[in-house]
Amino acid sequence: MTLPGWTREPLVHFLGLGAIVYFALTWGGTPVDPASRVISVDAEQQAQLALGFEQVMGRAPTDAELDARIDRYVRDEVLYREALRLGLDQDDAVVRQRMVAKMDLSASAAAEIAQAGEAALRTYFEANREKYTGAALVSFDQVYFADEARARAALGEAGTRAAPSGEPISLPPSVDGSSMRDVQNRLGEQFARALAELAPSERWQGPVPSGFGWHLVRLRDRRSAEPEFEAIRSRVENDWRSAQIADRKQRAFDVLRSAYRVEIDQ
Repeated sequence: MTLPGWTREPLVHFLGLGAIVYFALTWGGTPVDPASRVISVDAEQQAQLALGFEQVMGRAPTDAELDARIDRYVRDEVLYREALRLGLDQDDAVVRQRMVAKMDLSASAAAEIAQAGEAALRTYFEANREKYTGAALVSFDQVYFADEARARAALGEAGTRAAPSGEPISLPPSVDGSSMRDVQNRLGEQFARALAELAPSERWQGPVPSGFGWHLVRLRDRRSAEPEFEAIRSRVENDWRSAQIADRKQRAFDVLRSAYRVEIDQ
């Protein structure tokens, strides 16, 4: 028999589990009674304590270690019941917040281990492409002058095609598709900061200062680096999973919230 598709939805599992817990507490047993003076450490409870020790230590506990775990369990149970008896769990912001967090975790647990298909990841990537857009890439030509006055004079004579006659320096006359970080590493922070304020144009602009001197610049192009899906696939998958967790939390809350009537005094 093939089950309907909705039966595989984790949100349905979450709500079903909540119903089971509710009926189990309502019909199948009762919460800890703080008035009870009997603490039962049966074989099943001892097995749980031994398992907890083994998960932490990587080996089974000795008899003495198990006795110590039992003593700790009894101590915690005594203090827990006394705290309940005194009503310390009521109006406690810490307890309240921990219970809220546990409910959120219950709703999102399935999403945390969900595996995204290729189509789902690519759809998410395309819908959120702006999140992954890289830093600006620039293409420009530059000529160097040791003196600002000479640079300004050359700018007045410069056309849109021929490069002005600058002075020799061991810097590239042209840069193509370079990041601003690379520009800063090569020509300095002062030059990169001034270049960021220029608009692309066929004309020469400047003078632009740097740690070397002065430059005339023809900024041919500025564009954002287009992300490659394969190069950032793991990041996209992590973001997709985070979005799934947030969505499942909200959907679970919306279902639970619909069962309440909220009255707010005005």
